[in-house]
Amino acid sequence: MNSFSTRVLNWFDEHGRKHLPWQQAISAYRVWVSEIMLQQTQVTTVIPYFERFMARFPTVRALAEAPQDDVLHLWTGLGYYARARNLHKAAQQIATQYNGEFPPTLDEVVALPGIGRSTAGAILSIACGQSHPILDGNVKRVLARYYAVEGWPGKRQVEEQLWQYATQNTPDKRTNHYTQAMMDLGAMICTRSKPACDRCPLQSDCIAYAQGNQTDYPGKKPKKILPVKSTVMWIPFYQGSVLLRQRPATGIWGGLWSFIESEDADSVPKDVAQFIGSDFDAQLLTPFRHTFSHYHLDIQPKLLHCESLSAVIAEAGHSWVSLHKPLQLGVPTPVKRLLTDLIKQL
Repeated sequence: MNSFSTRVLNWFDEHGRKHLPWQQAISAYRVWVSEIMLQQTQVTTVIPYFERFMARFPTVRALAEAPQDDVLHLWTGLGYYARARNLHKAAQQIATQYNGEFPPTLDEVVALPGIGRSTAGAILSIACGQSHPILDGNVKRVLARYYAVEGWPGKRQVEEQLWQYATQNTPDKRTNHYTQAMMDLGAMICTRSKPACDRCPLQSDCIAYAQGNQTDYPGKKPKKILPVKSTVMWIPFYQGSVLLRQRPATGIWGGLWSFIESEDADSVPKDVAQFIGSDFDAQLLTPFRHTFSHYHLDIQPKLLHCESLSAVIAEAGHSWVSLHKPLQLGVPTPVKRLLTDLIKQL
């Protein structure tokens, strides 16, 4: 154990987080679910989602046997829904290939859907006591500042250098605590802006601190202008219910339930018209923008107040959902926003 890891562990023993929900009754399954949820999401946001998820799916096998709709429903609001789909697929794989027991080796864990090297290392270190380095966003920031690593960590050469530093500092003993300590240090002390260097155990030989340019590290992702797309979301409304359609399993919002979309706001698309009668009033709702990582989506919602419905019964993949009952389907954030607004108007 070198000076770096010793100082980090000493700091963790006194200041580290030890009472998060996934730190109680530690298991590979609980750590895995928490690590996936924590990707791109703050701890305070994750906690209630994690607790609801564990209450509904307490074991890998319970998750594997659940319908995907149930999994996506509990994920609604967390975003990045591919995480939930991959979690479900991986649970099914663990149930069939490993009899419901989490695989014991790094190579086997990395082979599961949605699990990369860092997440696999965190699971096996924290839950199984194995010694593996991790390199999540918090750890990248700590190491990039401590060693003054130039460049954006998304570049292969920069990431490889950070992995080298992560590996050389990961101890053989107390790796479970060290792994959590590095994540805590990045989240609590070595933050993106206004890092609390006066309370950092690594301050004495941190190169970025000595240079006085901590916030220059890690290097920023090269900026690019996001393209803008637009869509019309059609909201047939009849006797307190709205029509939703399940999206394809792959692609944006894969497997989630959404409103039928089209590019033209002037004419009701056939996919909508077949389910509603000819007697309806159309109302344009306030447009808004939803931003993905790679483009902006300008959404124009159009509410159709239907006096009656056609004789066509909603076919598979379509559902009339009552606004008077708790939603049991997984929906993307913009749809959840629209549903919430409609419920307020009832």
